[in-house]
Amino acid sequence: MQRTSLTLRLVIPAIWLGLIIGISFLETPLKFQAPGITLELGLGIGRLVFFAMNTTALVLGALLTLAMIRPRATRVQWGLLVGLWVVLLTQILVIRPPLNARTDAVVAGVDTGGSLWHYFYIAADGAIFVLLIIFVVVTARRLIPAIPSQQLA
Repeated sequence: MQRTSLTLRLVIPAIWLGLIIGISFLETPLKFQAPGITLELGLGIGRLVFFAMNTTALVLGALLTLAMIRPRATRVQWGLLVGLWVVLLTQILVIRPPLNARTDAVVAGVDTGGSLWHYFYIAADGAIFVLLIIFVVVTARRLIPAIPSQQLA
């Protein structure tokens, strides 16, 4: 069971990173370049996709939290996990509601003007991305034994 937990500490963040790369960094910007996609249609699709992405991130976060229990994770890993939860919950509970309200307004034909909320969401995704990379590096360093300096020469 311990080996499975240790493996999950690498696999779950890697899957989560792939989710962010695929959705936030690729699909979202490209969606609006597709022929025939209107702003309203793109926002409606985006709302569905990001709801699914946030739900998946919550599940991955819960699984990663469970994988941290046995064997006991390091303080650094716990700190990174807490950081992930803080940013994810801020993204879902604080940033998403105004974005949803803005999407509703745009779809209803109301010109809402510019919004900083999209930039906050992008920043939160960027923070999660960086935290996940650090988590993977810290975990890999703990799992993979150091190569003795004599073998490097």
